[in-house]
Amino acid sequence: MEQRETSTGTSAPDCSISRVEHALGVLRGRWKLLIIHHLLVRQPRRFSDLERAIGRVTQKMLIQQLRALEADGIVHRIVYPEVPPHVEYELTAAGRALATALDALHDWSVQSCHVDA
Repeated sequence: MEQRETSTGTSAPDCSISRVEHALGVLRGRWKLLIIHHLLVRQPRRFSDLERAIGRVTQKMLIQQLRALEADGIVHRIVYPEVPPHVEYELTAAGRALATALDALHDWSVQSCHVDA
């Protein structure tokens, strides 16, 4: 991995902006971070549980966001062969790895609330 010099004069691994753009693209969407958050709190979760937990999301939008997260390898969909259908969602290893980033985002939001007050 290439090294680049930081503003402090130290070397740091080169992080391509395209990787950051890709990561932001995976998380882009009004509801994706909330879905991931709720799955980090408790999983697996049924669709109806997620729908109740994220009260303002429409059913259509929740389906779209879950499908996109599944396509990107963040969420795993488990279908149980029952009538009526029983579907649950859980985070993959890649999804669980976002816990650190979400914790940092939470901490930042707490700190920024105190700065503005």
